[in-house]
Amino acid sequence: MRTYHRAAVLGSPIAHSLSPVLHRAGYAALGLDDWRYDRFEVGEDGLAAFVGELGPEWAGLSLTMPLKRAVIPLLDEVSATALSVDAVNTVVFHPEGRRSGDNTDVPGLVNALRERGIERVESAAVLGAGATASSALAALAQVCDGEVTAYVRSAERAAEMRSLGERLGLSVRTADWEHGAQALAAPLTVSTTPAGATDHFADAIPERPGALFDVLYHPWPTRLVAACAERGSTVLGGLDLLVHQAVLQFEQFTGVSEGPLAAMRAAGEAALAGN
Repeated sequence: MRTYHRAAVLGSPIAHSLSPVLHRAGYAALGLDDWRYDRFEVGEDGLAAFVGELGPEWAGLSLTMPLKRAVIPLLDEVSATALSVDAVNTVVFHPEGRRSGDNTDVPGLVNALRERGIERVESAAVLGAGATASSALAALAQVCDGEVTAYVRSAERAAEMRSLGERLGLSVRTADWEHGAQALAAPLTVSTTPAGATDHFADAIPERPGALFDVLYHPWPTRLVAACAERGSTVLGGLDLLVHQAVLQFEQFTGVSEGPLAAMRAAGEAALAGN
């Protein structure tokens, strides 16, 4: 019987995940025909048992909601990046049995921006205040020289974003969600909200909006993205983030020095076109 190296994405719900498409495309591009990548529906209650039953053939796991915090107690070490946002999306199993956790969303977002020529910005804005917004703040701490304005729906969320900014060494002020269209006046805005949440802002964006990174990839383009693109903005989407963070996972799981970004992106684009 053939022996495979294994990896998988876990979460709930998980059927929509593009991770298998991306990682399998990476294996094919590099001729890694002894690797398998699967998806498993796993909730918080079943995570410890699932991880505990994995054998030595397992190299790593990709984690999506609701597991990014739940996995932390199961790990032997967690990277500084993951600790900064209290979220692990990547688990690597080492030969001696050690389990390490990392967050590739943060550097993935930074790498996606750099690919589009956005190295530094004077200020920025974030729409939303959930887990992805936390990763966005951590990424902006690496590229933003000035203040970040977070547009949020509640005082509790506002306090959380300001507190995270303090931990990251980033100046964060908060503003009411209803004024979110003003975010687009910043050189860079990262939208981290569910589908439809920002549609009404498209009617009130500035004449010359800054760059927009909308973390959604379906539906695409969002109404806000389309409005900004029409006015000449640089726009990035969820596939940019997904591919860049997946490449970093791929490298950690397989040990290759440079994952096949182009092949993984092409596979993601084809999958979305098929949907």
